[in-house]
Amino acid sequence: MAGSSLGNFFKVTTWGESHGKSVGVIVDGCPAGLSLSEEDIQVYLDRRRPGTGKLVTARQEKDEAQIMSGIFEGKTTGTPICILIWNQDSRSSDYSQIAFCYRPGHADYTFDAKYGFRDYRGGGRQSGRETVGRVAGGAVAMKILKELGIDVAVRVTEIGGRAIGPGERIEEAVQVEEGNSLGGIVECRVNGLPAGLGAPVFDKLDAKLAQAVMSIGAVKGVEFGDGFAAAKSTGQENNDAFFLGEHGIEKETNHAGGVLGGISDGSELILRAAVKPTPSIGLPQRTVNREGKAVTLRIRGRHDAVIVPRAAVVIQSMTALVLTDLLLENMTVKMDSLKVFYGRAGG
Repeated sequence: MAGSSLGNFFKVTTWGESHGKSVGVIVDGCPAGLSLSEEDIQVYLDRRRPGTGKLVTARQEKDEAQIMSGIFEGKTTGTPICILIWNQDSRSSDYSQIAFCYRPGHADYTFDAKYGFRDYRGGGRQSGRETVGRVAGGAVAMKILKELGIDVAVRVTEIGGRAIGPGERIEEAVQVEEGNSLGGIVECRVNGLPAGLGAPVFDKLDAKLAQAVMSIGAVKGVEFGDGFAAAKSTGQENNDAFFLGEHGIEKETNHAGGVLGGISDGSELILRAAVKPTPSIGLPQRTVNREGKAVTLRIRGRHDAVIVPRAAVVIQSMTALVLTDLLLENMTVKMDSLKVFYGRAGG
């Protein structure tokens, strides 16, 4: 199966299934000399970890990161970093009922149509459990970005159509019908990003970020800056005027969300992702089995009523991975950069 890797200069490959022995990630291209520990990674894994509240799945996974390679005396060596997380609380028997029928809203049917086979235990490779590797890899990227003075922050701004204010506790603000689920919106803001990341044609910064964030199974839409609201404005309203500020050329507004022509403009990068309701619900749903016979399905097992808070750190991680890859790529696009690196700036 292709498609499990992301990036060119900073490349991550995730592996593992929901009910396999383990999940994890290989990070290739991390510069040598970065201080990195398992604790650095654990901070992010804990934010994604199941079993942490009444709105999330009761599956109890410690999700303890184990760095298997690429670190010596607390620093990266420049060689591939392998991060492993064991699966410890899977219950494959919970999924026996869906072995021969297709869950609405899931990839059961499409995976079967493509491969003629699927691992029905928790969704196998297409399960949200796969995102553990993304978050572990993203933690390494976040450490690099922090060293460069770049901050990537996320927060949940909406659940089930209800606005969520900064610092508001989602579990106290949201009511979910028993057996049902809700979706929401996650906003990601990046500060300290230099101008010049991205390319003007197929490798636009916003295109790469959209592809990365949309690769998260629960995400159904991505917008930058004003996003879809820009379609309702005029050119005069939507354009961001330039001026010469204390730090060089700046913008008076940021309707574009920090990206112009597919290239970062040095202002705050603003991205929003729409996260769908968890498709695994306890209410009756109509579906068919592999023979096309109609059946009614009520999904058993442990599932999130609201996946949005756990998805936020995955969105943050995917953003960090793309930005780190492009920052490393940008070191090769100008002769001046090569001359500085190799001590030939005056030549």
